[in-house]
Amino acid sequence: MNWSAITFDWNQARAFLVTAEAGSFSAAARQLGLTQPTLGRQVAALEEALGLVLFERVGRSLELTQSGRDLLAHVRAMGDAAMQVSLSATGHVQEVAGPVSVSVSDLLAVQLMPHLAERLGRVAPQITLDVVASNRISDLQRREADIAVRHVRPDQPELIARLVRQSPAQFFAASSYLDRVGRPSSLQDLARLDFIGLRPFSETVKVLKTYGVPISEDRVRVTSDSGVVVWDMVRRGLGIMPMIRDQAIGTPGIETVLPEFSLLTVPYWLTVHRELHSSRRIRLVFDLLVDLLSAPVLLPA
Repeated sequence: MNWSAITFDWNQARAFLVTAEAGSFSAAARQLGLTQPTLGRQVAALEEALGLVLFERVGRSLELTQSGRDLLAHVRAMGDAAMQVSLSATGHVQEVAGPVSVSVSDLLAVQLMPHLAERLGRVAPQITLDVVASNRISDLQRREADIAVRHVRPDQPELIARLVRQSPAQFFAASSYLDRVGRPSSLQDLARLDFIGLRPFSETVKVLKTYGVPISEDRVRVTSDSGVVVWDMVRRGLGIMPMIRDQAIGTPGIETVLPEFSLLTVPYWLTVHRELHSSRRIRLVFDLLVDLLSAPVLLPA
């Protein structure tokens, strides 16, 4: 192959990279904000320029060919380098204006982000807030968000993390549900109750059993990857749920089950890329989040 004759197009390479990581043209198109045909043309143009077949269809999914796998490592390294340039440039911007994205779990986003938006509107109206409401850990090194509220401490040296608060996890249920089935007085009483939780709840079951909670899979009635959905199920009286106390207390109609019993203590880590911490607008949002999360009680949804 005559590599000197190839005209490199980063948009095509990025389309290939995101498609390879997302596993489909439709998912990659959503991430990049493109139509699926546009994304497909970019990948096809890269294949034509290189004279290689990068993907093959297996059923409804895409799989990388050997050529695609060989190319992926190089393109990923280029993407990381491009991201570092972007991080460095963003970190040196001193204007208190522009977008700031915050990654936070969907339920905490409902509870916390309106207060952040309200404060930003008062102190820095030129900042636009982008809320990445997801229970997946966003990759700050790839700029999936500028700031993340996490319940695990990051171990990447490029990230700065600040422990803002800690809160125990306990069991919660609607008073209407407990009125119907009876209030448990011991851990053994939980065995007869219906459980609701985040997917995969099988992992939660394993953790609960280490704390002596007698729970079986057949008592798990509802699961979802949305914290908003499962918490609404609890509020409607469909079962009990292990929940961070900060995010549960104060919700109308909800009470603590076995209030003397606590599971693990859950930390709140505010995380930002080291390069971005010197950006005034990102530092301002970071500091506002510290203030909001440090309040004695988090305001419920």
